[in-house]
Amino acid sequence: MEYYTSEKLNERITAIRSKSGEIMYLIEGEEKAVLIDTCIGIGGLKDFIRQIRTKDTPLTVLISHGHIDHAMGAPEFEEVYMNPRDISLYQSQCSIKERRGYAGIGLGAMAESLPDDAFVPASPDYEFHALEEGMVFVLGGVSVEVYNAYGHTGGCMAFLIPEEKVLILGDACNNATFLFDDICSSVEAYQQSMRELKAKVAGKYDRVFVMHHIIDAPVSIIDEMIELCDDILAGNVDNVPYEFMGKHAVMAKAANARMERGDGKFANLIYNPNHIRQ
Repeated sequence: MEYYTSEKLNERITAIRSKSGEIMYLIEGEEKAVLIDTCIGIGGLKDFIRQIRTKDTPLTVLISHGHIDHAMGAPEFEEVYMNPRDISLYQSQCSIKERRGYAGIGLGAMAESLPDDAFVPASPDYEFHALEEGMVFVLGGVSVEVYNAYGHTGGCMAFLIPEEKVLILGDACNNATFLFDDICSSVEAYQQSMRELKAKVAGKYDRVFVMHHIIDAPVSIIDEMIELCDDILAGNVDNVPYEFMGKHAVMAKAANARMERGDGKFANLIYNPNHIRQ
């Protein structure tokens, strides 16, 4: 099974898609490279990255947040950074049983046929380097800047590639941002996070990438999300019932199966209606 495929987005950035639906990003400079995220940890990602790289330079891995579909392939690599606030989240989702269950969302019955050794051993003892806001990874002709984007998780991060004017928001802000788990911020706190991020990256990007289903999101997405939070706080929402892996929440604005909002806007929140204010 060909589990990973790649798409060259420009001279320096390549998108990598997994069979189970996640999107990762490889940024290559003249001297170093960065890979953002490692998905569920199905083996072979490291070899796949090696095959598609244009230069044999040192590789650093940055994990956007500690969820099962973004961090579990980390132990396949030597130098991996993640925000310390998400370490316990990562540790809670390392088991092959849990990862196989999640893989079933994208792979269906195929996930059950995967042998245990198809999964990268994701030890709870794996030691990450600390990823913090303000860090800059200089790659040679291109760089990756790190910003807090908390809400979806406490350690959720966003990445700016200033030379390419690209902002990678991952799961921090997309068309189906999950904000209903116990680890998530309130809607009010999340809105403040997006306001802070907006102020820090304003005018520095003209493309936005996310990490599920599609690559490009509208440049207006952060503004849309801040406005949507205002709608939730004011009660101006559809609150469509939503269930995910046994957990119940509501979708702020009605959308179709492709998560396209009926009103034509992009950003959407799936949240806990009992956790709106701090």
